[in-house]
Amino acid sequence: MINLFINGIETRVEEGSTVLQAAVKAGVNIPTLCHIPGHEAKGACRVCLVEVKNARSLVASCAMPAQEGMRVFTSTKRVRDARKMVVELLLSEHEGDCKTCERNDDCELQALARNLGIEDIRFEGQHAKYHFDDSTPALIRDNGKCIKCRRCVTICNEIQDVGALFPQGRGFDSVIGPAFNANLNTVACVQCGQCAAICPVGAITENSHICHVWNAIDDPNKVVLVQTAPAIRAALGECFDLEPGTLVTGKMVTALRQIGFDKVFDTNFTADLTIMEEGTELLMRLKNRLQENGNAALPQFTSCSPGWINYMEYFFPEFIENVSTCKSPQQMFGAVAKSYYAQKNNIDPKDIVVVSVMPCTAKKYEAVRPEMNSSGYQDVDYVLTTRELARMIKQAGIEFVNLPDSEMDNPLGRSSGAADIFANTGGVMEAAIRTVYEIVTGRELPTEELHIQPLMGLEGVKTASLKIENTVPEWSFLEGVELKVAVSHGLGNTSQLMKRINEGEVFHFVEVMTCPGGCIGGGGQPRFTDDSVREKRIAAIYKEDEGKKLRKSHENPDIIEIYAEYFEKPLSHISHQLLHTHYHRKSPV
Repeated sequence: MINLFINGIETRVEEGSTVLQAAVKAGVNIPTLCHIPGHEAKGACRVCLVEVKNARSLVASCAMPAQEGMRVFTSTKRVRDARKMVVELLLSEHEGDCKTCERNDDCELQALARNLGIEDIRFEGQHAKYHFDDSTPALIRDNGKCIKCRRCVTICNEIQDVGALFPQGRGFDSVIGPAFNANLNTVACVQCGQCAAICPVGAITENSHICHVWNAIDDPNKVVLVQTAPAIRAALGECFDLEPGTLVTGKMVTALRQIGFDKVFDTNFTADLTIMEEGTELLMRLKNRLQENGNAALPQFTSCSPGWINYMEYFFPEFIENVSTCKSPQQMFGAVAKSYYAQKNNIDPKDIVVVSVMPCTAKKYEAVRPEMNSSGYQDVDYVLTTRELARMIKQAGIEFVNLPDSEMDNPLGRSSGAADIFANTGGVMEAAIRTVYEIVTGRELPTEELHIQPLMGLEGVKTASLKIENTVPEWSFLEGVELKVAVSHGLGNTSQLMKRINEGEVFHFVEVMTCPGGCIGGGGQPRFTDDSVREKRIAAIYKEDEGKKLRKSHENPDIIEIYAEYFEKPLSHISHQLLHTHYHRKSPV
């Protein structure tokens, strides 16, 4: 342990800690624009400068190792003046008008300038070459606003293992972006949006659908249906200054009705539908392999996360046949809305507009994939992120925190607790096992509170095994089989898991979530998301699940009804047509 003093406060930290980490422990705030907790310091922004007694110059606290007896000062005149000049220089190159920027009042540079008392820009010089990139359905890059903090580089290369963004050039000519400053659609970008979630300014944002949604709502000839993903209810409140992890399901439904949506439904309904289809698909693959000595591709991978699907298509196309053919719950909902729901309510599908509220920017890309139109119409018309929904609520003048609670519409609004936990890493796997185990054995999963502890938490790769015993006659070929499953979240962790599988480690079923923590940490969620925020959102989702009487997908009465009335059974001809799809190998343009 090391003892040092931060502004006279004696602080004890582990050897190897930085001055910034020591300050955090001492309760002293040091601003930074480039640092990501838990990752190697870049020292790129120089905003975290501090003064160290007897040191010749100011030092970057994020990169300076704490030393025994060190005396650190974080707010001397020398420090304040240096930080102010650094921020003024950043602002002198910064393009864009704060009054109309999407990140106004949610911009770390703007907030820092305000806190430092910057009222005028003293430096007027040449601006860097401007590049605006709206080439992808999910993301927009505006290099004029980039402050070259390299957070996006860290998240894209070190956490997501994608490598679409790099620093290029030197000095004034340096830029952050794809190679040769090309557009994102020319490289293997999975459009996960983690870069947009980590960017401190407005240099990378989601491709907004807000105007399109308002136009649809205002069109009297359109029936506008909205579906909300499970992760939204544990994060939306943060946009209205509520504590992370505050469940706002009822208020969210009320707000959506006040905005003007004709019906408010729950993506959880089709999450339950996904479990029925995906779980049955797993059983059929196991049957083919174990009973019929077939060559069904195992392990089966989940297909709910579109960033993972992109990643697989670019980097692991040899596993395409292993990926479940199920559409994601978002896309299943759109297909159901424009077929089953339209018929049931005598609505022409061409008059239905399906809007999704998702924690994920890659969902915007998924919605426009050419495969997603099996009903004869585009499954999902527009996708809003959590942040976009919050902006719409504010645009409508709705006082969110004062809203009463209300419930989703039916029949596409009722769901089980198993569907709720789709939001968390490990949740899809647990939901599937709850149903598959009961189908095979006729008994409930023998775990406390139905949770599978090894699949919970934020460890990057989690594994579990479950021995199947006392099966019902139909599934007797599974008697004694040890079902081995794996879960990964964050594509860097997924890359490591894929390496293990390629080296021969055996799993039957694998869940992959693109974003750290799963959907609760999606690229469209409220900023800034770290593990403390993720843990609170995860806890809220488990609380939502545990508070429901209905906690297994196959017991949802509306799911039972839709099979009886329309789909007949999982993997039927019509369910294959509407609820399943295919994927293909990709390469950069």
